[in-house]
Amino acid sequence: MPAACDSVLEDIEDIVSAQDPKPHDRQFVRKNVFPKVRKRSSQQNTQTDDDPPSDSIIPGVQKIWIRTWGCSHNNSDGEYMAGQLAAYGYKITDNSAEADLWLLNSCTVKNPAEDHFRNSIKKAQEGNKKVVLAGCVPQAQPRQDYLKGLSIIGVQQIDRVVEVVEETIKGHSVRLLGQKKDNGKRLGGARLDLPKIRKNPLIEIISINTGCLNACTYCKTKHARGDLASYPIEELVDRAKQSFQEGVCEIWLTSEDTGAYGRDIGTDLPTLLWKLVEVIPEGAMLRLGMTNPPYILEHLEEMAKILNHPRVYAFLHIPVQSASDSVLMDMKREYCVADFKRVVDFLKEKVPGITIATDIICGFPGETDEDFQETMKLVEQYRFPSLFINQFYPRPGTPAAKMHQVPAAVKKQRTKDLSQLFHSYNPYDHKQKGKLLHLCLTRRKRVVHELWRTEVGERQRVLVTEESFDSNYYVAHNPFYEQVLVPKDPVLMGKMVEVNIYEAGKHFMKGQPVSVARVYTASITRPLAKGEVSGLTEIFRQTKEDSLEQHPTYHSSFNRAVDALDITDRNIPCAVHSQTMAAVLVLDLMWLPSSPRTFLNTASSSDSGDVCMLSAFPLQTPSRQMWWWVRGL
Repeated sequence: MPAACDSVLEDIEDIVSAQDPKPHDRQFVRKNVFPKVRKRSSQQNTQTDDDPPSDSIIPGVQKIWIRTWGCSHNNSDGEYMAGQLAAYGYKITDNSAEADLWLLNSCTVKNPAEDHFRNSIKKAQEGNKKVVLAGCVPQAQPRQDYLKGLSIIGVQQIDRVVEVVEETIKGHSVRLLGQKKDNGKRLGGARLDLPKIRKNPLIEIISINTGCLNACTYCKTKHARGDLASYPIEELVDRAKQSFQEGVCEIWLTSEDTGAYGRDIGTDLPTLLWKLVEVIPEGAMLRLGMTNPPYILEHLEEMAKILNHPRVYAFLHIPVQSASDSVLMDMKREYCVADFKRVVDFLKEKVPGITIATDIICGFPGETDEDFQETMKLVEQYRFPSLFINQFYPRPGTPAAKMHQVPAAVKKQRTKDLSQLFHSYNPYDHKQKGKLLHLCLTRRKRVVHELWRTEVGERQRVLVTEESFDSNYYVAHNPFYEQVLVPKDPVLMGKMVEVNIYEAGKHFMKGQPVSVARVYTASITRPLAKGEVSGLTEIFRQTKEDSLEQHPTYHSSFNRAVDALDITDRNIPCAVHSQTMAAVLVLDLMWLPSSPRTFLNTASSSDSGDVCMLSAFPLQTPSRQMWWWVRGL
C-alpha cells in the first residue's frame, strides 16, 4: 500500500522556511497597521444636557403624561403621583404625543371607564410609549390579559411611583400592589405630606380614609380599595393647615364613604370636622364628600350643626341608588328608603337651603317596572338639584354580574325616562325673588319669561375658584355649593365676594358682584402657580434661590435634585437646610455624564459631615437610593 507522503517529516520545525516571517517581524508589522475610522455625522450626535434623548435612562429627565379617570379620591392620587414625579425632576406634560411615558390612573366603577382605560393602553403601545398603570382597575384585577407585561402601581403604593416609573423607563416591568400596614394594621394609604401638583391650585382634595364597611353586590371598587382604613385626625388637620399656607381656599374631603370615617381608629366624622373648622381661615370653605345613609344616621344632630357652620358648604352627597327596598336588599345597601328619607328630611329642616345630591342606578338585576316607578316618585318628591344617573353595568367578579339581568333596551329606556324627569324641573327657581308675584299678575308668557330672567334676586356670598368650560365666566359657589357664574375678572379669582343673582338656569345661576361689598381673601399667601409642586417651605425655597445665585452653572440640574426633597417639617432649622443643599448638589452632579469624582473630593474636604458621608458612597449607587438617603437628613 503506498504511503500518504513520499517524505517523512522528522521535525515540525522543518515546515518553517527561511523566508517565512518570524514572530518578532509579525509584531513589528502590526504596529504599522492603522484602522480605518468611519466618519460619523456630527448633527446626529449633537445632544444637550438639558434635552437628553427620549430613550435615555438618566433618571428624572423624561416627559410624562398623566391621565386620570373617576372620583375625586382618584384625582387626589393622580395629583400626588404628578407631584412626586415633578419633584424628582420629570417633566409633566399635557401633550401625550411628546411624552416618553404615559401614566394611566384608572376607574373601575363602570364598563365605559375601563373601556377608555383599555383603549388608552392600546394607543400608548401603538405609539411606542412606556406605560405605567395605576388606579382601581389593575389593583382589582391585575391578571387581566391586556395588563400582562405592564408596570402597575397599587392604590396604596403611590408614594413609590418614582421607582416604578424609573424602572419602566429602563425597560423593566414592575408591580407594586401591596397594602400599607403598621404593626399588622392596615393604614389609610400613602402619607398625606407627599409632594403634589394640584389640578386647581385653589382646591385641595384630602382623602380622609380609603375603603368602606359595605359589601355592595355591584361594586368593583371594594375589590381595589378594600375595607375601611382611616387617617389619624392630626395628619388630616396638618394637611389642611399646609394647604391653606400654600394659598388654597377650598378643601374637599373625599373617600369611598366619608360617613364611616374613624370607625376603625376609635373616632368619628363629626369629631374630625370640628377639628378642621378650627383651622379654616376666613374666606375659605370646606366641602364634604359622599356618605352612605347608615353611617350619617348616627350623627344627624352633629352633622346639621356642622353643615350650618359659615365655613362649611351646606351640601351633602347621599346616594340612594334605588327607591325600592327589595332592590336595595339585593344590592346589600344596609338601609331602606325610609332611612334615606329620614336623613334628607332632617337635614332639610335643620339646615335651610341645603343641597342634597344623590345617585341612582337604573336597571339593576331584578328591578321591576314597579320598583323603577318608586324611584321616579322619589325624584319627583325631592327634586334633587344634583342627580347622578347611572345605567347598570355588570362588573366582572361581582355578585350582581351573576344575577338575572334586566334587558339592555329596558335599562336604556329607564335611564332615558329618569333623565327626562330630572331635566323637567329647575332646582334654582327659588333663588329669584318676586317671580311668583309676576307670574300671578300677567298671563302673557313672553312677559313672564322676561320678568323671570331679569328680576334682581337675592344677594349671596360666593367663593370664586375656577374658570367655566367655555372660558366666558369664572365659576363660584354659594354657601349651598350651587354654581354661580360671575364676570371674568382676574381680581375675583380665589376671593369670596358678594353678588346679586340676576339669572337662573338648570345647573347654574349668574351673579353680578356688588361693588361696595367687602372682598374676602382666604390667605395672605400667594397660591401656587399651575403645575407648581406643593410641599416646599418658604425658608427652603429661599435657601434654594440663594444657592442658585452662588452656583448659577448648576441651575438646571440643581432644580431637578432640590425638588426631589420632601421636607415639609417647618421646625427644621435653617442650618440643616444648608447642609441638605450641599448634599443635594453632590447628588445631582452624580447624575451628570461627566465624572463627579473631582467635585466629590472637594466636597469631602468641607465642614459638612453629611457631605463627607455622602461622598463615601460608591459612584455606582443608584440615584434613587441616594435621594432617599438625603431625605433622611
